[in-house]
Amino acid sequence: MKKISILFLVILMAGVSVGCVKNGKQTAKENKETVAGGVVGSWELPAENNQTAETATSTVLVLVGDKTIDLNTVEVTGFSKAILKTNFGDITVQLYSDLATTTVISFLKLAKAGFYDGTKFHRIVKDFMIQAGDPNSRDNNWADDGAGGPGYTFNDEINDRKLVRGSLAMANAGVNTNGSQFFIVTATSTPWLDGLHTNFGQVTKGLEIVGKIQLVKTNENDHPTEDAIIQKIELVK
Repeated sequence: MKKISILFLVILMAGVSVGCVKNGKQTAKENKETVAGGVVGSWELPAENNQTAETATSTVLVLVGDKTIDLNTVEVTGFSKAILKTNFGDITVQLYSDLATTTVISFLKLAKAGFYDGTKFHRIVKDFMIQAGDPNSRDNNWADDGAGGPGYTFNDEINDRKLVRGSLAMANAGVNTNGSQFFIVTATSTPWLDGLHTNFGQVTKGLEIVGKIQLVKTNENDHPTEDAIIQKIELVK
C-alpha cells in the first residue's frame, strides 16, 4: 500500500502501511502482550488520489461492502457516545473526544458509515481483552482476521487515562499505526499497555455483555469458535 494522508476536519496526519503481528496463545501476565491490529494492502485509494502530506486533500475513501464512501462527507459533530449492538447485547461507551480527537472522529465516521456493521470480535483473551474492528472478520475465513483495516492509518494519541476494565482502546502494529481495530479491556488493569495504545473511551453500560463475550470459547490462536458479532454501532449525542 502506498503512503496516503488523512484529513479529518483540520487534523492532517501521514498514513503508512503496516503488517500484522499475531501473538501465540499466552496469558497477558505471561508475555505482557500488546494488542496487534494490522493494515494490509487489500484496499487502497485509486491511483489519482494517492497522496502525500504535502499534496493531501480532504478526500478519505473507505470501502463499505460494495460501496466506496468519502468519510469527510460523513457528519459526526456532537456525538459523544456509541452503542455497540452485538448479538450478545448492547455495549455503551463514552468517547474521549477531548483526549483523542482524531481517534474518536475516525471511529465515529467509520461507525456511521457502516464500516463496522457485521464485523466480529475476532480475538478474545479471557481476563485481558476482546478485540474487534477488522472488516476481514465478516466472513468465515479466519486466516486474515486481525490483518484488515480501513485503508489508512493515523498517529497515536496517548493520554493519561489508564487502560483498565472497560477501557476502549486502539489495537495497532506498532507506533502510529492505528486503523479501525480496537479492543475493550476485561482485566482489572493492564499497566504494560499504558503508553502503547490510544485510550479513547470507557464502557458505561453493558460491561456484563463484555464479560459474556470474553467467555466465548477460542482456539489456540485466541480466535473465538462462536461468533460475537457487532451488528451495528449506534451513535448518541
